[in-house]
Formats: sequence, structure tokens, C-alpha cells
Amino acid sequence: MAFLWIVLLLVGFVLLVKGADFFVDGASGIAEKLHVSTFIIGLTVVALGTSAPEAAVSIIGGIKASMGDVSGTQVIMGNVLGSNMINILLILGISSLITKLPVEKSSRYIEIPFLIAISVIFIFLGDLGGGFAWYDGLILIALYAAFMAYTIIMAKRTRQPVLLEESAADATCVEGAPVRAGFGGFVDKVKAKYGELKGKVWFLIVLTIAGLAMVVGGAQLVVDNAQTIAEELLHIPTGIVALTVVAFGTSLPELVTSVSAARKGDVGLATGNIIGSNIANILLIAGLGFVSSGSVGAPFDVSSLADGYVSIIAAAILLVFSFFKGNKLGKVAGITMLIVLVAYYSYRICAACGVCPMIKIPTIF
Repeated sequence: MAFLWIVLLLVGFVLLVKGADFFVDGASGIAEKLHVSTFIIGLTVVALGTSAPEAAVSIIGGIKASMGDVSGTQVIMGNVLGSNMINILLILGISSLITKLPVEKSSRYIEIPFLIAISVIFIFLGDLGGGFAWYDGLILIALYAAFMAYTIIMAKRTRQPVLLEESAADATCVEGAPVRAGFGGFVDKVKAKYGELKGKVWFLIVLTIAGLAMVVGGAQLVVDNAQTIAEELLHIPTGIVALTVVAFGTSLPELVTSVSAARKGDVGLATGNIIGSNIANILLIAGLGFVSSGSVGAPFDVSSLADGYVSIIAAAILLVFSFFKGNKLGKVAGITMLIVLVAYYSYRICAACGVCPMIKIPTIF
């Protein structure tokens, strides 16, 4: 039985990652057919597509909470805060070890400070009443809408294009490359056919719908089996599993995209993807989860408070290092981020297992 749970969990991760990948491909293609600017496509469709796993997991967690399963709210908190920590400390940490990542001026003075500000607001709202009500979710969603409106207005003024994320499925055969035999040749033909079909509107619509269905189905598998493994197999709190396994799994699209971009030298995509995803996690993803929880709401405990503070520290580390050495994240920044991540996750896991005591975090109220 335990083997089945693990297999289903892995299947859920695969569906999440590939579903988000297909969704981005399909939705971006439709937007291009409608002659929407590439900046708007990248800022909205692509950003929301890579955040679709977190959104699906949080919404399902909120629905489970509304039906009386309190563990669903732990999944929301662990997923959002854990993903934000992993996005910065792990993904940017690894990417900056591969190559130096320049941080744009607007990111240093607007986006990153805004991320820190909304993280503080998130903790403030949660600690104020000991949890989040459904209307707190609406406040977060409204803030995200305001940020998106501001970003779109600024984009139209500057008219700077935004690169689309390159999904794993976009890798088609290079023209003029030697034709491989056997299974490799078959794979090349499938990739070429996929690239050809992406030029057809009907296929893009099917791809978008299929991608969303895979994301929702994969999220359901991840949430259910992560909770089952935590309670029945590992005997550890669901919040820890959400903070680690679920958060890492839903961050895989950002991880693959950013690391791939860093290796190819597309360094602007690596940093922009993470900052935008974190803002969406705090405001949109968490907001949708809280709204979905209905009148039950989502409790905000001491562990969530600690996770919130560390996510702020992660953003602060990013901001500080963005002003170093030509406004680029280098190896020192990457090593620092990875050390902070390993140290905090080791502490959280040891505290949950009773190896070390949980440090009492002072509340704001």
C-alpha cells in the first residue's frame, strides 16, 4: 500500500509539471494568434501557467478545509511559504552558481521591495486574528490585481519585450541536424510534429484544456497522497510534508525553467520568473486558497509564523545581494542562499520529529 501511495505521489508530480508545461504552450500560442504583445503573454499567461500547480494545490487544500479537513489549511501555508523559500533559496541559489544573474533596476527598487512588503502584510493578516478568513483572501487577490495593473501600465510605457518561458516540450528538431535512427528518430519526429501542430488554433485550445486538467488532477494526487504518507507512513505533521515535498514538487516548473535559462545564458528570465512567481504565490495563490476555505478559514500557527519570517529573510537576502558586484547574483549569493535553506529545513524537520525543541516565535499581537 505504501508503494502505491509513493507511485501516485510521483504520478501527481509528473502531471503537475507537464500539465503546467502544456498549459503555457497552449495559452501562449492562443495569445500570439490573437496578436497580444509578448510582454503581456509572458507576464500573465506564462507566469500564471507556471504557478498553476501551486494554485491547484492551494484551492484543493481550501476546499478540503471547508469540508472539515483542517489539514488542508496546513497544505496551503506550507505550499505557499515553502514554495517562496525554495524559489529564492534553492532555485536562484543553484542558478547563480551556474552563471551570474543580473537583477534589473526595477526589480531592485520595485518588485523585490514589494515582495517583502506583501510578505509582511501576509504575516500581519494571519497573526492579527490567529488565521485567515475568506475576506482576507479577497484582500490578497485585490492587491495582486493592483500590482498586475501597475506592471502592465509600466510595460506599455517602456515597451520592453518579455521573453516567453521555454518549456521542455518546445525543444524541437534543429533544422539541418542529422536524422537519428531507432527510438531517437521516433522522438525527433514526435517533437517535430508537436511543433507543427502548435501552429493550429484547435490544437492550442486542446493543449490548454488538457494542461489545466493535468494540473488539477496532479494537484489532487499530490495533496491526497502527501497527507496519507505524512499521517500513515512517516508519522510526521502534514505541515512539514507540505513545506518540503509538496512545496518542492509544485516549484519544479520554476526550477526547470530557471536552471535551464541560466545554463543557456538567458539570465533575465531566471530572476524575473522567480520574483513574479513569489508575488503570485503570496497574493493570488494564497488568496484563492483562503477564499476556497469558506467560513472555516485557515489557522495561522507558530510554525507558519516562522516560515513567514524565513520567506521574508529569503527575499531580503535577494535584495541585498542584488546591489553587490554590478547588481548580479554570483557564487557567494548562491552559496549563502543554499546554506540558509539547508539550515532552516534541517531545523524544521528536527523540531517536528522531536530531535530539537521548536523555538517560540514572538507574535505581533
